[in-house]
Amino acid sequence: MTSAPAAHAMTQEKPVASVPGQHPAANPPPATSSDTPPKVEVQDLNVYFRRNHAIRHVSLKVQPRTVMAVIGPSGCGKSTFVRALNRMHDLVPGARVEGKVYVDGKDLYSKTVDPVLLRRRVGMVFQRPNPFPTMSIYENVAAGLTLNGIGGNHDEIVEHCLRQAALWDEVKDRLKHAGTSLSGGQQQRLCIARALAVEPEVLLCDEPASALDPIATAKIEELIHELKEKYTIIIVTHSMQQAARVSDNTAFFYLGELIEIGPTAQIFTNPRERRTEDYVTGKFG
Repeated sequence: MTSAPAAHAMTQEKPVASVPGQHPAANPPPATSSDTPPKVEVQDLNVYFRRNHAIRHVSLKVQPRTVMAVIGPSGCGKSTFVRALNRMHDLVPGARVEGKVYVDGKDLYSKTVDPVLLRRRVGMVFQRPNPFPTMSIYENVAAGLTLNGIGGNHDEIVEHCLRQAALWDEVKDRLKHAGTSLSGGQQQRLCIARALAVEPEVLLCDEPASALDPIATAKIEELIHELKEKYTIIIVTHSMQQAARVSDNTAFFYLGELIEIGPTAQIFTNPRERRTEDYVTGKFG
C-alpha cells in the first residue's frame, strides 16, 4: 500500500504545566505505569451550544493503540464529547469549545491547524452507515483520496482498506455496485474502510453498531479488536456489554461531566464512584 502523505499541520506544542484554573471537580487522568506519552490528551474541555453547557471540564488521556469506550445514559454528552475531538462542532452554529485537545502533544484547536487535515489524522465513523449514495463501493473508499489529492495506487489502497475492514471477500466482485446496495453491517464496514483510506492515527466511532443486527455487530467488534493493533480508537456505545467486550479503558459520562475513567474491568467490577456503580448495575440509565 502506498502511504498517504503525513497530514501534520499542527505546530502548537502542549505546555508542560497543567492548564491553569482547571475545574476542581474534573476527574484527573488515571495513573499509568507506561512511560509512553498519550496519543490523545484532553484538558479542561468545555462545549457550549449557545447557553447550554453540554460538556463540563473534562480531562482524560488515551494511550496509543488502545480502545477507550465512552458510556453513559442518553443525553449525557458522549457524542458531543467525541465530536469535539476532531472539531466537528466548528460546523454547528452557536457552538463553542473551550479547553485543550492534544494529539501527539499538538493542540487540535490551535489557529494554525487546518481542520480538513486534522480530520485526516482523526477519522470519524458515525452511528448510522452513510455511504455516499451516488458512488460505487470502490468510489466510496477512494473518496477521501480523491478529495485530498492523495496519489499512489488507488486500486491497491482500496483493496487494502477493504481487507482491513473485513469486507474485501464480500465485495471484491462487485466494486462497481452502489455502496448503498450493501447490507447495513456491510455499509458500516464500508464507511470504516473509507475512514481508513486516508490513514488516520485516531479513529472515533459514535455508536457504530447501534443500528445493526447481532451478527453485524459481532463483525464490527472483531474489526475493532484487529484495528487497535495500528490505531487508537475511541468508541461511544450505549451497550455496557459491548464496552466490556471491546475496550481497554472506559470513561463514564453523566450530565456532561466525566464521572470516572479507568481500566474497563475496574469500572465494571470495582468502580470508585457511587454514580458509576449505580449506572453499571442498572439502577438508572
